[in-house]
Amino acid sequence: MASSPASLLFKVHRREPELIKPAKPTPHEFKLLSDIDDQEGLRFHIPVMQFYRNNPSMQGKDPVKIIREALAKTLVFYYPFAGRLREGPNRKLMVECTGEGILFIEADADVTLEQFGDALQPPFPCLEELLFDVPGSSGVLNCPLLLIQVTRLKCGGFLFALRLNHTMSDAVGLVQFMAAVGEMARGANVPSVPAVWERQVLNASNPPRVTCTHREYEEVADTKGTIIPLDDMAHRSFFFGPSEMSALRKFVPPHLSHCSTFEILTACLWKCRTIALQPDPTEEMRIICIVNAREKFNPPLPRGYYGNGFAFPVAVATAGELSRNPFGYALELVRKAKADVTEEYMRSVSSLMVIKGRPHFTVVRAYLVSDLRRAGFEEVDFGWGNAIYGGAAKGGVGAIPGVASFYIPFTNKNGENGVVVPFCLPAPAMERFVKELDGMLKDQPVSAQTKSKLIVSSL
Repeated sequence: MASSPASLLFKVHRREPELIKPAKPTPHEFKLLSDIDDQEGLRFHIPVMQFYRNNPSMQGKDPVKIIREALAKTLVFYYPFAGRLREGPNRKLMVECTGEGILFIEADADVTLEQFGDALQPPFPCLEELLFDVPGSSGVLNCPLLLIQVTRLKCGGFLFALRLNHTMSDAVGLVQFMAAVGEMARGANVPSVPAVWERQVLNASNPPRVTCTHREYEEVADTKGTIIPLDDMAHRSFFFGPSEMSALRKFVPPHLSHCSTFEILTACLWKCRTIALQPDPTEEMRIICIVNAREKFNPPLPRGYYGNGFAFPVAVATAGELSRNPFGYALELVRKAKADVTEEYMRSVSSLMVIKGRPHFTVVRAYLVSDLRRAGFEEVDFGWGNAIYGGAAKGGVGAIPGVASFYIPFTNKNGENGVVVPFCLPAPAMERFVKELDGMLKDQPVSAQTKSKLIVSSL
């Protein structure tokens, strides 16, 4: 469970940020986002990081020049990305397709990939240098929707860092766009997957009708001040390979033996995190699973749809129940939450957004997990081959560190394929979390099921 060498220091020389416009004229029009896209919980920018090795076959080719030109060509097909968001009545978001362009930064760093060490995983050293926050660029409205920085390294490798306004796309949509840039960089003239807008397919019915229960959007008062404070946060990444997963499977009761890796890992992290935070045993804890709903529709959402196509189903249990009960209890709850998501559920969420003014999902005593293992970030190829790391640039979602984790595909130095999970907790809770997790992996849970004592949180 190695963390990346966050103490690594290096200099990054950046050129002035520039705007990259579509290579050809594009329509000037207004395009409405869907009622899933413009919910409060997606109104933030999400950072992504890709590491690429030097490739001898690309000798003398400049990744900055190639990617800059490929972006301009790709934006002809994805021209809404070159526009700016505006807000209409009832907080409805729309893109004004102005063709102003996306922000691009060319940079060089006096560091090699090798110096990052084997553990190319968040938290990355000098992240704010590798994905520079151009002053005035990070608003949701009237700001660039994408910011991209390409940093050349001393070894001939490079980093591709990106920041996206999440209302525009989810991981599936973003990877589709990035893959198109990769195709253009490798000589294509048209993306192999068409860019499909069609955001109306996820809009609320008229009149809107909420037909499902959505505890993920409940208004919960934070009576005990349990939203995690931002100071004294510890950031670590944890690797789960074949041996870690088989250790966790030993806790799975026979009737749940068909559970997926995602479900088992999520139940484990929810349980360990709850014990580590030491909440009042009567406090309700929440696990929110991001579920891709694209295939839940009949017919499925159109191929090439790059808007947000996921839901935030939630499971709720008291801290006491989670800590006292065997592992199967949390696992069953996670499974049920995932199964909630259907076409009707998505229509119901859209309607709730319209009726309730596009609320944020509940973050009080919540933990959110997003599975990026099959998103395909690492397969984005600009001509230098696959990325050796591709995915979230840090743990946490939006302005709420400590609330979310991503599951990122990763191969460790022994060549084992698994998942890396960036985790963020207050330092004392992180120590307890590591102990609890180690106990499960070594088959000796620290808080033995019968003796689990929960101390009222002073967070």
